[in-house]
Amino acid sequence: MDNLDYRALAVLDAVVSQGSFEKAALALGISQSAVSQRIKALEDAAGRLLIVRGQPAVPTGLGQRLVSHHRNVKLMEAALDIDLGNQVSMPEISLAVDAASLATWFPLSLRPLLSPPRCQLNVQLAGTEMALHLVREGSVFGCVAAGPAEGAANGPQITPLGRMRYVCVATKAFANHWFGDGFLIEAARLAPAVVDDRDMMAGFLHEVLELRGAYPHHTLPLSAATSECVFGGLAYGLLPEQQVSAALADERLVDLAPGHYVDVALNWHAWNLDTPFTRALSEQIVATARRHLLA
Repeated sequence: MDNLDYRALAVLDAVVSQGSFEKAALALGISQSAVSQRIKALEDAAGRLLIVRGQPAVPTGLGQRLVSHHRNVKLMEAALDIDLGNQVSMPEISLAVDAASLATWFPLSLRPLLSPPRCQLNVQLAGTEMALHLVREGSVFGCVAAGPAEGAANGPQITPLGRMRYVCVATKAFANHWFGDGFLIEAARLAPAVVDDRDMMAGFLHEVLELRGAYPHHTLPLSAATSECVFGGLAYGLLPEQQVSAALADERLVDLAPGHYVDVALNWHAWNLDTPFTRALSEQIVATARRHLLA
């Protein structure tokens, strides 16, 4: 596309952010017809659909790439304003982070970034598959995700962060009731577990107890809900060691399989956008993770 209309790109960004033409018009202080006209002009110039009309309105692949381009340009403009000594409005940076990191080390990376505020953070909760999808399509600048530190040559840069250790825990009352004779395969076939990652628990039970096949479990999508289930004595589960260390120390929880655990390697995936905001963000996230995760 030649001679991109950045005012129209701002409108496209607003439609994607707000989820509708009407809300975008209200946010921008222009009429809905003006929003429609600018989107149509962009689509005519591109020769392709950029927004799938619906509730909500969602970008096509090209539409998302144009929105990401617009946001990156805004970040670079803000960096240039700093160099020129101009007044700067805080740019928005979107991230995707897994639930376990949000519940443990990730919030510790925020204070240096937000005090004083350097940017507006938009942090989305996402599992590994969704987080990688969001960063690859440009919906977010970076993400924390599990898995090997491998990627495409023209994709986001990948920086190893460390290992999140999960231990298998339950309340003492739950352990006495279901595992009174120890963490045995017969008991695991009867006791309810709680999981947000079925493969992780299945792998753990296979490794520790040689249990294959089905086992009773509740599936909850958020680690916060999973931990509430464990702390409430409703089930046993794999929780981050950082999250339960205090509870293990004061015996609110017990380790059902001492010496056994699951280590999950985490990586920081981020686009190479060299601005003061993105550079500080990446440096702070990587430094914080390496202080609190296992090497």
